[in-house]
Amino acid sequence: MARRPLPSILSSRPALARSRDIARTAADGATDVLHPVITIARGMRRQVSWAGGWWGRTPKDRRAPALLLAAAALVVVVMMPYGPILGAVGLMASAAWMGRDRAVPAAPSGPSEAETGRLQSLYEALVPYLSAPGDPAPMYGHEGSWQQAFGSYEFQDGRLTRLHLRYPAYFTDGEADSRARVEQLLHAKAGRGREYRFDWNEEENHLTFVALPPLPTDVVAQRFVTSPGETVLGFTDPDSVQRTVPVTAGGETRDAPPVVWRGGARSTEPHLLALGQPGTGTTSLLRSIALQALVHGDVVVVDGAGAGEYAFLAGRPGVLAVEDGLLGASATLEWAAHETERRLIAVNRARQSGNPVAEDVRRPLWILVDRPTALTQLAAAEGREDPQLLLDVPLRHGRTANVSVAVVDQLDATETLAPVVISQTRARVVLGPLAPEHVAAVLGAPQRTTPAADVPAGRGYARLGTGPVLRLQVPATPDPFDDDAPETERVAVLALVPGAEHAADLPAGPPPDAPEGLPGDAAAGKTDLPADGTGDGTAGQEAVSASAVSAAEETAEAEAAEPVVLRKDAVVRTVADLELG
Repeated sequence: MARRPLPSILSSRPALARSRDIARTAADGATDVLHPVITIARGMRRQVSWAGGWWGRTPKDRRAPALLLAAAALVVVVMMPYGPILGAVGLMASAAWMGRDRAVPAAPSGPSEAETGRLQSLYEALVPYLSAPGDPAPMYGHEGSWQQAFGSYEFQDGRLTRLHLRYPAYFTDGEADSRARVEQLLHAKAGRGREYRFDWNEEENHLTFVALPPLPTDVVAQRFVTSPGETVLGFTDPDSVQRTVPVTAGGETRDAPPVVWRGGARSTEPHLLALGQPGTGTTSLLRSIALQALVHGDVVVVDGAGAGEYAFLAGRPGVLAVEDGLLGASATLEWAAHETERRLIAVNRARQSGNPVAEDVRRPLWILVDRPTALTQLAAAEGREDPQLLLDVPLRHGRTANVSVAVVDQLDATETLAPVVISQTRARVVLGPLAPEHVAAVLGAPQRTTPAADVPAGRGYARLGTGPVLRLQVPATPDPFDDDAPETERVAVLALVPGAEHAADLPAGPPPDAPEGLPGDAAAGKTDLPADGTGDGTAGQEAVSASAVSAAEETAEAEAAEPVVLRKDAVVRTVADLELG
C-alpha cells in the first residue's frame, strides 16, 4: 500500500522558519523600542536591591532617625512647586543611570607569544634539576609543556614578576644545596638586577618566587608612632610585618611597614648587635636609635671610633654622657654597670616589700656603643682591661633593670667582639653588600631573598630573636654637623634633638666638645651603692664625681703622650672568615 503524503501545513518547513524569523524580528524591534523602559526597570530593581542591603547593614538604633529623615525629605519635595514632577524625573534619571549596560570588554586571556616563550624556556631550564630518569610520567620533560608545571604567573612590562610552580615529590627540597641551585637558576632566567623572594612549601611540593620592589630610601629621621620601649630600626616589605606607621617622605605622608625592636622587661630581645662595613649606615642606625630613645628614656653613648659622630648629643636633656676616649669610655661603662646593679637592688627591694618600683628605675636606660673593638685594641696596646667586659652586667641583667644595650661594629672586627656581646645580643642587623653565607653567619638563619644589585646606605637585613630574616632600610639619620649631608636631612635630625630650639640654624663651625664623664645633674639620680646595699647614695655620688675628675686628668695625660701604634699581629680576620659561633 502506498503511503499518503502529509498535509502541507505539517510538512512545510520553510513556512515554519519564516514564522520564527518574523517573531524574532518583532521581538528585536520591541526590545529596541522598549529599551529605555527596560533600562529604567533594571535600574529600579538595582536601587531596591541597594536600599535593601543598606537597610540590612544599618544598626537598629539608627533606623528610626533614617526613616524620619527620609519622611522629612519626602514632605519637602511634595510641598515644593513642581516637586513631585522633579522628584519623579530625578528618580527615573538615577534609575536609568544605574540600569545602563556596564559590560566591560573581556581582556585577552593567557600569555602573549613572548611571555609563552619565556615560560617555556624557563620550564626547559628546570628539566635537569626537577626530573629523574626513572620517572614513568615526568612532570618536567624535554618534550613537555610549561602548562603542566606552572600554576600561576604574572608579568609586568614583559618581565616575569611572580611564578607559582609545582615540583615532583622526589625532589630533595629539604637540602639547602638543592634549593640553592633552583633559586640561582630562577634568578638568572627571570632577570638579574632584582631581588626575588622564594617561598618553599615542602608539604605540598610548591614553590612561589616573587620579584620584590626596591625598598624606599626617601624616609628620613622623624617621630614615629610607637609605644614606649619600641624602636623603629627601619622599614621592610608590606607582607613581612603586620603593622604600618605613618611616615613623611618627599612632602607627603604615607603608611610604611616598620621593623620594630622592643626593649624593656617584657622583651625577649632586649639587646641589639648591628654589623656592617664602613659607609653602610651602622652609625646612622645608632643615631636613629638614640633619637628615639630620648623620647622616653636616658642615653649613654660610647663612640669607640672617636670621629665625633655623636657630638651633637652632648649636653642635651636625657643624654647622660657622650664619650669617645678610652679612659672616659671605660669610666662611663663602669658607671653603667654600677647603675644596672643599683636598679636590680631597687627592683628586688620593691618586689619584696610589695611597693611600686621607683620612677628613676622604671625610666629606660640605653647604652649605645659604637666600635667597641677599637677600644679593645687601644686597651690591649696600653695594657688595660677590655672595656667590653664592663658590658657583662648590663647585657646579662639589663632586661630586669630596664637597661637596653645596642652595639655597632664592623664586620672585619667580629673576632675581637667579646663572647658576652655575641651571646646576649639576640636582635641582629647586618648592613651592606654581603654574600648570603655571611648574612647567615651574623643572623643565624639564611636570607629568603637574593642579594640586591644596588645597595644604598642603610640597606641590609634584620632578625629579631628567632623570627624571620627581613629586608631592612634604615631611615636616613646623618650627623647634623656634617656639611656633606643634605641640608633637609640635617635639619630633620637636629629637630629631633631635645633642647634644640632652632633646628634650622645649623652650626657653621666645628661641633662643641663632648663633656668628659657624666654630667653632674644626671649622675645625681644614678649613684653607686655601697657594697652592703645600704646608704643614701651620697658616697656613691662622691665616688662618681671623683672618678670623673680622675678620668679627665688621665685623659689629659694620655693626650700629651705619644700616639699608640697598633702592631701588625693585631689585625683581625677578614669578612671571608666570619664566624660568630
